[in-house]
This record gives sequence, structure tokens and C-alpha cells, in this order.
Amino acid sequence: MAETATAETIAADIIKRTGGDIRLALPLGLGKPVTLVNALTRAVAERPDTRLSILTALTLERPDMSQDMARRFLEPAADRLFGAYPELDYARMIRAGDLPANIELSEFFMLAGRWIGVPQAQRHYIPANYTHAYDVLTAWRPNVLMQLLAPLDDGGFSLSCNTDISADLLRERRAGRQDFVMAGEVNRNLPPMDNPEATLTRNEVQLCLDTGQDFDLFSAVKRPVGAAEHAIGLHVARTVPDGGTLQIGIGAIGDAVAHALMLRQAGKASALHAACPFTQDGYTEDTPFDKGLYCVTEMLVDGILRLFEAGIVRRDVDGAAIHAGFFVDCRDFYARLRALPRKDRDRIRMMPVSFTNQLYGDEPAKRAARRHARFVNSAMKATLLGGIVSDITSGAQEVSGIGGQFNFVEQAFALDDGRSILTLPATRQSGGRTVSNILWEHPHESVPRAYRDIVVTEYGIADLRGQRDEVAIERMLRITDSRFQDALLDKAKACGKIDPAFELSETERRNTPEALKNWLRPFDLPDFPFGSDFDQIERAILPALGVLSDAGKNRIALAKLICAGLISKPPAGILARMGLDRPTGLRERAMAYALSGAYRSRR
Repeated sequence: MAETATAETIAADIIKRTGGDIRLALPLGLGKPVTLVNALTRAVAERPDTRLSILTALTLERPDMSQDMARRFLEPAADRLFGAYPELDYARMIRAGDLPANIELSEFFMLAGRWIGVPQAQRHYIPANYTHAYDVLTAWRPNVLMQLLAPLDDGGFSLSCNTDISADLLRERRAGRQDFVMAGEVNRNLPPMDNPEATLTRNEVQLCLDTGQDFDLFSAVKRPVGAAEHAIGLHVARTVPDGGTLQIGIGAIGDAVAHALMLRQAGKASALHAACPFTQDGYTEDTPFDKGLYCVTEMLVDGILRLFEAGIVRRDVDGAAIHAGFFVDCRDFYARLRALPRKDRDRIRMMPVSFTNQLYGDEPAKRAARRHARFVNSAMKATLLGGIVSDITSGAQEVSGIGGQFNFVEQAFALDDGRSILTLPATRQSGGRTVSNILWEHPHESVPRAYRDIVVTEYGIADLRGQRDEVAIERMLRITDSRFQDALLDKAKACGKIDPAFELSETERRNTPEALKNWLRPFDLPDFPFGSDFDQIERAILPALGVLSDAGKNRIALAKLICAGLISKPPAGILARMGLDRPTGLRERAMAYALSGAYRSRR
């Protein structure tokens, strides 16, 4: 039977059972048993004769609040927005630069952008596709697995949010091919997903912490869905056949895709597509779903759950409409998942990524199920030749990780009628300037151009699979922001990759933010299609904070915002919410004016 004890006694027991040389496997994201991990971290830190090596991914943390504006905005609402989620000691130590020499951490996926410029995290990052992370882990021979668990009525436990790799590790232990201590922390806030692949018996948990004081689950705050994201979602929705298979990711673009599919189901998509001013292509799917969709995805996200609740995701595959490997989302998502009627929750099956992310293993059945697959993922940048950058900067700083993106790209090519759809806004703001996300070249590619398939920006769809380089360049130019088309075309001509006489038509040079806004404005698309934990004033502040963040350290850009703020004033409550309604000193006055100017610029 499982032993019940304190976190400290469990940590001491682990040290004893392993002889003090601990190789700890931790689930990515939500499944980390924070109380247990912190107790073990502290115990090892106090014992120089012991060693703790942690292999994991996606360490969840609240956003950086060290900058004044971020602190003013986030601190008063932190628990409401992110949950009272405890801090992981090893992450705090790494950031402070005082992680003991006998503790090390390696991740194969990072919380996006949070570890840029942190040498220890950058040096220890392991680039691995999600399905290959299991091989990395088993070759490392973990001797302890820790996981957050949901209790079940029969006395057993659910892996809940993280069957992704844990389910395979436990299967291999049952078969005698792995040998590790299983330590669990019970948390009743976790939705109890209890399909066979997601459950384990009480006897399989050697060490169990159940204090009855369950910490808040991490809540991933929804970001606003802007015009670019809505447009991308509308374009993607035109590629999804009724009766097909869908995978989408978390974030604003994932929400936009789900919302666009719901507009299509309501019969509202045709008018939006007809009004589109940008170059059209051959994708015309805009009718409601009669057969419905099936989802196979590494990550169960709110957008997929919304489609399931709306009856769009309903195609049956072995009694399930959704197969997923892990989840981490907003608090409303967890509550709705817990509240699902049993008959509905049974149609969502948590599986290992060895099932969701690849065709190997019962391949004929997977091929039959994953018909007309559309695997939709986000990218950071794309080259004009169709290479994709999703996880790393030109300076080799790991932003996040490749995760399962390449797994789904590969599946799309392996399936007879599958397609990989990689999405990105055509531009971004950097240092107060607009720069193109479509480049001639990039030193690191997450998905090489040999796997180029469908690329979508707010300006349309570029179908690149099987096309000559010249055709791929033409199609990528047609979805590039028009401010950057000429320079990219000149580069392609200089390199001899396109006919010197080729020119874009007048229609293809309409790719501007103004044309985008004019297209979507009459349809009044929501900034938060699926709700938000931000209140009305915070929602109004968010775009202005984005402008300030984009300006960064560009003194000219900041000066322009301050000047704009001198002649404008935001609505009542904006400055008060930021503690800048009665500024004292020159710095606070400048901040108030900059915020006012940023607010005005987004109206």
C-alpha cells in the first residue's frame, strides 16, 4: 500500500532508497507535484553528499514582474489571473544564480521566452521532438518519477493532465523494463480523467503526499485575439474538411482557429470570406459540419474543448472524439472539464504522446482514424523558401522548444490526405519598429524547407508542398506584408531563385494592416472569444502595454508615446488601475504620459 507522510519525510525516504543519487523524471507543465519537488530540492541542497538531476520540460512560472509597468499591472491581480500557484524552488534558484552544485536541471521544452539570457538554462536545454523525449528519458534511467495525481473513487489515481510520457514509463515499469520509485502528490483540483491509459492503482504509488490542502493549479491567462490572429483563424478554417481530423495549439491563434470554426458552424463564415480583400486560393471549406471532426493532439486546449462542447468535435474513434497527451490552460477550462457529465468526459481520452504524436503502433487503425488531418501549429518566423523557425532566435537562444510540432509535420506527410499548417503573423514589433516575420534566410530552422507544406499569415494561405522553389517564393510573397515584399523579391532575384521579370500584381500588394482592419471591422469580432480573467479596465490596458513593450528601449519610440500622451487622456480608471493617476516625480509622470500615448495609439 502507498505510504502517507509529509513532504519532508518523503524526500528523506527518496534519498535513502536511491542512495542519494537521484535521477528525477518530472512531467512537463501542470503535472509537477510542487510541494514534493520543493521538499526534495531543499533536502538535497542541505546534503552536499547527495545529488539531484532533474529531467523535465515546461516549468510553469508567473510572468516576470521586475519591470515597473508589468508589476503595476500584474501584482494586484496575480492570484486571480494565474492562481495561487506555488513557486518551484529550483527555478527560483537558477534565476538567482544560487542553484547548488549538486542539483542540475535539463528541459526539452521551455516556457516561451522565460529563459532567454539565462546561461545555465540555455546550456542544459535538450533539443528533442516530443516522441523522442521518452527515449532520452529512458536512456538516462530515472530512478524516481514524481507526479501530481487526481484521486479516484475506487482508491486509485489519475495521471489527469500528464499521460504524455508518464503513461509509457509506468507501462514499461509494469513490464519490468524500468525500475523507479513512484512518488505522487494528490490534488483534488485536477480533473479526474480515468480512461485506462490515464489511471494507476494505489499500490503503484510507493510514496504519496495527501495533505488535503490542495494548491491552486497554474492558470494560463488568455491573450487578446487581434485582427491578425482572427484573420489567420479564418484562413485556416477554410482548409478543414467536414469529417476530418484536427490538431491545434494553445494561445491566441489556437483560440482564433476554434472561433472561426464555430462561426463556420453557425453559417457566418461565408460573408467573412467573401469580403476578404487579399489574394484568394483554392480552399473553400465554409459550410457547417455535418459529420463533425475528430481531434488527436498532444495538448488538449480550451479551443478544442469549446469545439467539443459545441458539437463540432464529435466524430467517433473507438468511443472517443478526442485523444490528447497533456493539458495546461485557464482555471475555467479545468472547471468545465471537471464538470463534464461522465458520458462526455469518457469521450476525451488522455493518452501517451507515443499514441497521439506518431503513427507507429497500430498504424492501420491510426491511418483510418486520422483521415483528412489538419495539424495546425504556430511559428515565429518563416523563410521565403518555406523553412520554419518556431523555437530559437538567430543568436541561438532557445525560446521554447520544438515539442511535438515536427511530429505532426511528419505525420501530415505520412498520411495520404494530411496537411501541416504552420501559422504566424506577417510582422512583429521590435524596438519600436515593424519588422517582417518572413525572411530570406535564418541560421536555425525548426522545420526545414524539405517539409514545407501550408503556411498561413493574416494575408492568406501559401500552399508550398511539392512546389518548385520559384513557385514557393511567389506564394510566400503573396502572404507577406506589402512593406517588405519588394526587398524580399529583390533578394530572390539576386540569388537567381525567381524569374527576373516576375512582379506582384496590384491586388497582391494590398497586404497592409489598414486593409486587414477594414476587412474585419464590420464583423465586430471579439477580443476574447472564450472569455478572460481580465476585467474590463485590464482589457483596455492590455493593448497599450503591448505598445509600450514593443517600444522597449527605443528612446525615440518612447518619446513619441510621451508626446502623444501630453495631448490625450485615457478613460477614467486606466491610470488609477496602474497607480499613475496621481504621479509623483518626473519618472512617474513620464510613465503616465507614455501609457496615455500608447492607449491612444491603439484606438
